Amino acid sequence: MKNVTTVIMFVLKGFTDDLELQIILFFLFLVIYLFTLMGNLGLVVLVIWDSQLHNPMYYFLSVLSSVDASFSSVITPNMLVDFLSKNKVISFLGCATQLFLAVTFGTTECFLLAAMAYDRYVAIYNPLLYSVSMSPKVYVPLIIASYVGGILHACVHTVATFSLSFCASNEIRHVFCDVPPLLAISCSDTHANQLLLFYFVGGVEIVTILIVLVSYVFILLAILRMRSAEGRKKAFSTCGSHLTGVSIFYGTILFMYVRPSSNYALDHDMIVSTFYTIVIPMLNPIIYSLRNKDVKEAVKRVFGKMVPNKVHFHPNH
Repeated sequence: MKNVTTVIMFVLKGFTDDLELQIILFFLFLVIYLFTLMGNLGLVVLVIWDSQLHNPMYYFLSVLSSVDASFSSVITPNMLVDFLSKNKVISFLGCATQLFLAVTFGTTECFLLAAMAYDRYVAIYNPLLYSVSMSPKVYVPLIIASYVGGILHACVHTVATFSLSFCASNEIRHVFCDVPPLLAISCSDTHANQLLLFYFVGGVEIVTILIVLVSYVFILLAILRMRSAEGRKKAFSTCGSHLTGVSIFYGTILFMYVRPSSNYALDHDMIVSTFYTIVIPMLNPIIYSLRNKDVKEAVKRVFGKMVPNKVHFHPNH
């Protein structure tokens, strides 16, 4: 019989042990997190308040924003506390919960981006039938299916990862509980888990990327057939912002998970995973709003209602 100590909590080692650098990183990520919350929750409120944004495109965008805000909130607050704390511990249950929620929101975002590409295809390919083709009976199930897909995918990885034994070390070389760094410290055989990660994440990525690519081939054909230069410009503008968001997000996910385990370098992966879990959720409201005329007009209308002209001049003065 061997003496085996069962791990009941983990230590998140993070980026550095340098105290000065930790304080700098704390303020950097605090600013990023505040911008993420303001940008994404602001976009959700804007879509709810402004009746002219009450269409499927903006409903999808508001759901994406709520997912981004949630995704960042699963990781950033705990990371901020760790920057200022000597004991960077997280309980076994806390680690499992963080992994489950991170995978849920990450996968949900993949499915949502695919659904948004299909929505853009329907809107541009046949605009006259858009309200019928993308009725609540279509877009509500697509949003629900994105969440269900995310939850199921998260269940698979959470159960598979936390069924392993952790006895050699409890130090995770990462800023949050993610699958690759947890597999790296397990004293079980992780070959099956690595295959699971490769095939499941690869499967989700391939299916959603194919939906995006096929949608955009049809969108491009529809745009090229447009006679109006203004119509083409508007279509390219809305699609361009979506394609930018898709490319950045899918690119980092593919780099992180769909490659042989021998290529994992935890320090590099920590930077990449920080980018897609913390930086991209901050960038998405900028990507989707800056080039969007409807959103800019909605902001003006909402601020116009919130800050009415209170200075009244008497006609006799």
